[in-house]
Amino acid sequence: MAEEDSTLGRVRRYAKVGASVGGLAAKLGAERVLGVKLDRGKHAAELRAALGGLKGPLMKVAQIMSTIPDALPKEYVQELTQLQANAPAMGPAFVKRRMVAELGPQWQAKYKSFDLAAAAAASLGQVHRATAMDGRALAVKLQYPDMASAVEADLRQLKLIFAIYRRMDAAIDTTHIHAEIAARLREELDYEREALHMRLYAGMLKGEAHVHVPEVLPELSTGRLLSMTWLDGRRLLDYADAAQETRNTIAMNLFRAWYVPFYQCGVIHGDPHLGNYTVRDDLGINLLDFGCVRIFPSRFVGGVIDLYRAISGNDRALAVHAYETWGFTGLSNEVIDTLNLWAEFVYAPLLEDRPRRIQEMESSGLYGREVAEQVHRKLKELGGVTPPREFVFMDRAAIGLGGVFLHLKAEINWHRLFHDLIAGFDVKTLEKRQKAALTSAGLPAEIA
Repeated sequence: MAEEDSTLGRVRRYAKVGASVGGLAAKLGAERVLGVKLDRGKHAAELRAALGGLKGPLMKVAQIMSTIPDALPKEYVQELTQLQANAPAMGPAFVKRRMVAELGPQWQAKYKSFDLAAAAAASLGQVHRATAMDGRALAVKLQYPDMASAVEADLRQLKLIFAIYRRMDAAIDTTHIHAEIAARLREELDYEREALHMRLYAGMLKGEAHVHVPEVLPELSTGRLLSMTWLDGRRLLDYADAAQETRNTIAMNLFRAWYVPFYQCGVIHGDPHLGNYTVRDDLGINLLDFGCVRIFPSRFVGGVIDLYRAISGNDRALAVHAYETWGFTGLSNEVIDTLNLWAEFVYAPLLEDRPRRIQEMESSGLYGREVAEQVHRKLKELGGVTPPREFVFMDRAAIGLGGVFLHLKAEINWHRLFHDLIAGFDVKTLEKRQKAALTSAGLPAEIA
């Protein structure tokens, strides 16, 4: 095995990155203590260059960070979005060794065919085309070796990055953000859990004719290997110039793919990355990756709806109740007003009973970026705020999907789509549905 892919090679890369990030922290210290002016843009570029020395899960972390509003300043987001999950694909000989480790020396006899060349390579593993013995086309996701240790090393790097950020700007306390990212990333290493997530989604979406979930083959899957049916589809970007009606239909199917599970069972797919779904010929949606799934207590979903009603009816007391339900604490009137600015932006498309784009004001960057910066400045003036853990990936999903809808230039009556989902909402009913869905999928039914 080449040195670049070896454990020793990875350790050397981590050491190099750690030294680079430490040097950047020293520069920041010089700015604070000695008054040396720091060029944030240059500093961010240097950080990207340092992180670019890794070809593994830190790329995944960087992608996540670039889609969480206010987790990092815009200069850093712009640089991190240039990082690619470009882990070098494992060669045929190495793939064979990994497959022996997962399914035993006779693993090839368990497939009718197996393409040793990767169909796709990502941050935590790679995907191979294969055929089951019964003739079904398969996608086989094989995790890179030693990913658990790699993830832990990357999470330590992320903590250092956050420490640098806190020294620069204390408007957002990133403690819970780091904890939530760490929990979800560790879950993504567990392919047995991902298989359960797929069963969960198949059950929750069984009534959705235009949303499709692969079927897992348990006998060909392990904690680091996932064999599932192959779903044919095209990239969403292939439809960027399609007819308006086509783009609207795709957007509506995406909306239901994400929010039917949330409002009916309290479950959200936390990673609306373009590579995690494809579009079928009938404009239905294939959901392909279930590593990043967040299961919420029913009270959190109730808080989401309460905040919508608060913004819609200008009910300040209900808004405060919603924020407290989510876990925000110590809210002053000024902080509430500032959080409402963000809420009014996120809920704006749902408030108007008419077809419209997800964002009608002109935007020069990422979806929601301008509003996030305004909120950030005000929070900084007020002494900062600590976002609850549960808020992190819900917010990320909303902003990530908003960016997709913006890209599609979809013009939809979001108000009616939303009201169709929450009609008759009741916390107790959601609890029953959630428990039944989780139990059926083989997941723990008790949610903290």
